[in-house]
Amino acid sequence: MRFMGMNKRDWFLFIGFSVVTLLGPIIFSPLGAGYPDLLQKFAIYGIFALGFNILFGLTGYLSFGHAAFLGVGSYTAVWTFKLLSMNPIPAIIFATIVGGLFSAAIGFISLRRTGIYFSILTLAFAQMSYNLAYSVLTPITNGETGLQLTQDDPRALDVAFGRDYGAVLPSSDLFGIDMTGYPGFYFCGVMLIICFFISLRIFRSPFGMMLRAVKSNQNRMNYTGLNTQPYALTAFVISGMYAGLAGGLLAVTDPLAGAERMQWTASGEVVLMTILGGSGTLLGPVIGAGVIKYFENIFSAFNDTILEQAYSFLPETMQHIMVQVSSLFVGEGWHLTLGALFMLIVIFLPGGLMEGMRRIRNLFVSKPSGGAGSDGNADTPVQNPA
Repeated sequence: MRFMGMNKRDWFLFIGFSVVTLLGPIIFSPLGAGYPDLLQKFAIYGIFALGFNILFGLTGYLSFGHAAFLGVGSYTAVWTFKLLSMNPIPAIIFATIVGGLFSAAIGFISLRRTGIYFSILTLAFAQMSYNLAYSVLTPITNGETGLQLTQDDPRALDVAFGRDYGAVLPSSDLFGIDMTGYPGFYFCGVMLIICFFISLRIFRSPFGMMLRAVKSNQNRMNYTGLNTQPYALTAFVISGMYAGLAGGLLAVTDPLAGAERMQWTASGEVVLMTILGGSGTLLGPVIGAGVIKYFENIFSAFNDTILEQAYSFLPETMQHIMVQVSSLFVGEGWHLTLGALFMLIVIFLPGGLMEGMRRIRNLFVSKPSGGAGSDGNADTPVQNPA
């Protein structure tokens, strides 16, 4: 029995995801990740990765330029704060719309090519956007300093409703609820749940099936007379809207926008998140985003003092050796740990962390004697035919 196009298993997945998200401060606290700033990053970059997965995971188009939409969303949100109101709802609405429009323009050109040529085109557009924001469009972006709030901002809607912030530099608030700390996380968490539901509906829809067909064999579809470009462009725009929303939420939790959010490293990061978690799966990108942000915030905080305390039970000579070796993988060297983890997963778990979870589940759950139905394999990434 289906409701809103989803079966019972889909609803259990959605409800379970929602519960874990809302109970994040409790669930992740034993891991040292229960504080709001990190939880906000989990939610925001989870949205970013979910959107990227709709493009890459379903259609197979690998974009190296999604950071452009993240940055555009941030700039749009800050300008909304400056011109209209400190309420985050108009900010994220405009950030999502502008991210979608910007991605439509870039996608219309880039999707005329496929494969590595498409990837290079998106990377070129992202770098162009970065340089425009950094040096050319300084009246709009404030250049290398970044776009920030000031006391002289008009904030027309706030003024119209009699909202006066006085001499204090305002922060975003939802009808009087400050969007910092745990309220900020729950605002981002609710957005993540909504985005996950939309992603789930896309995966289960005929449109999602068409996107899988594009990934499976686009040339064969073109030979049948079906124009696949509108489907790919729609996926690209939806993905850009997710990125714009994520950029807007970054500005909601911290009202500033800088060109660094458009750098190619940010585009590469979302690729790592998606592949690490499991491209083409529903939960994989969110898990991948959480793992990378956890490593970035937890392992990068380790220093020699912490390592010395951790190895204090060893003889002094051995302690110094272990500190020197471990310091290569934590602190400023946390990228080395992430690179080693990514390499191991790509070699032994090509389907990402979700494949590892499926293998563990299969050890304890016996497979049915009959063939798996369409729902039983619904969260498995679609592979290209041999």
